[in-house]
Amino acid sequence: MTSAPSPSPDTPSHNESHRPINADVDSYEGIDLREVFARLARGLAQTLGLAALGLAIAAVIHLAASPSTTTTASMRVAFAFNGSGKGEYPDHSKFQPDDLRAPDVIVEALKRQDLETADGFASSLRAALTIEGIIPPNIVKERDRLRAAGLTPAPYLPDEYLVTLTLPRKFPLTRRQRELLLNEIVSVYQEKFQHTYAEMPLAFGNAFETLHNADYSEYELILTEEIQNITDFLRQQLNVGKDETSASNLSNPSRSYRSRTTNLSFSDLLEQTRLFAQIRLNETLGLIYQNGLSRNRATAMVKMDYYLRTLEDQEQKAIEEEKVVDDLLAKSQERSQNYVLGIKSQAAQQRLEAPILDQGLVDSLLANDAYNFLVRKALDAGLAVKRIQADKAQLLERRKNMEAFLKSTGEDQSTIIAQVQKSLSDLETSYKELISNIRKTHADFAKQQFADAIRISMQPVTSSKYSLIVSSAIGGFIGLALGMGLSLLGVYVGGRR
Repeated sequence: MTSAPSPSPDTPSHNESHRPINADVDSYEGIDLREVFARLARGLAQTLGLAALGLAIAAVIHLAASPSTTTTASMRVAFAFNGSGKGEYPDHSKFQPDDLRAPDVIVEALKRQDLETADGFASSLRAALTIEGIIPPNIVKERDRLRAAGLTPAPYLPDEYLVTLTLPRKFPLTRRQRELLLNEIVSVYQEKFQHTYAEMPLAFGNAFETLHNADYSEYELILTEEIQNITDFLRQQLNVGKDETSASNLSNPSRSYRSRTTNLSFSDLLEQTRLFAQIRLNETLGLIYQNGLSRNRATAMVKMDYYLRTLEDQEQKAIEEEKVVDDLLAKSQERSQNYVLGIKSQAAQQRLEAPILDQGLVDSLLANDAYNFLVRKALDAGLAVKRIQADKAQLLERRKNMEAFLKSTGEDQSTIIAQVQKSLSDLETSYKELISNIRKTHADFAKQQFADAIRISMQPVTSSKYSLIVSSAIGGFIGLALGMGLSLLGVYVGGRR
């Protein structure tokens, strides 16, 4: 009986020949993906449960800790009025961004929003406000380059600022109220700026209200001063927005401006003022002076005497001030002025060095500056004395004229008074028309000049470090990751292995 032949070593066995060809298809570097997916599917319930549990725990923690967290409402404000780049208001007073959160601005904004205006509440809001300048990256790079070159960059004042209101979440203001409060603060500051620099003074153009029930002899004093004030105001408006570094009139927008309402420029108004004084005012004042009109000449003499005494006191005081300034100026002239600039330099150095000023140069510069200051003071003091003396001379002339009529016999002035009253009526009509043209022209110019002086470049937005949705999402993700990790490890909460 023959035995079955033994299998050759090169012949595959029956088990090996029937092994599936794709046995390791779902395996990757020793990881059985089918086993991984099976474990994740088996632990799906606990994964979802832990995710929901994490989401709920995170939401509870967020709600419990929210009273101690803060929210931030921020906005951007840009300043573009004349002089803001130099740290000055249009009247050359000092400009500070903190003026935006001045106490009166905060209190007025709270009143308009119907909020509490107590001192403690307003103070806490003011302390929560911060104003930071926004510096563009190109400016930072340029200043760093200058410092690296050994130069000192000039002071830079930003034209845009970030206004931030940081308050606790439990503060008695809703998110919408905080945003509206920021808007209201800027609105109040804008109105304050407009009242101060864009609108005309309230007392401007009220000469005839001042002359109500005044004596005829006082018309010349008040109306002459009023015409001088109007002329000075119009000349000042002609220099509004002027570029001091340029001598061209093209750099001065007020000189080329013409109102859309009146079709008049400030130069036209200045000419109208001159014609008003020459035609209307001189006629009325001439009639009063020539006829010595007064409701009570004796009382008018008393007023003139007292005003004359006041001018004499002012003259004496101005003369004493002028003497003091002249003495100081004479002493400063005795010192020799040295304008030599002492500079130390080393020729062997490769790069340029900043000039070094010695003590003698510093003393010379201080002495020259003090001398120039005294020269200006002496000029102002001398002009003040001459101005008072001129007013005194005019008053003496009017007093002499009134005294001559006081000594004369009483005459019937009814005809002259009627003529003066008619002239005053025409004068008042022309005066109101002139003031109306000035107000309308100035209002149109102010709208153009200060339209974008203070503007909101970014509306208020409120943000917090963590919101309820973000906190819940983080908690849910942690729970989901924990459930998947336990499933992969083969640990099933509440189930059998």
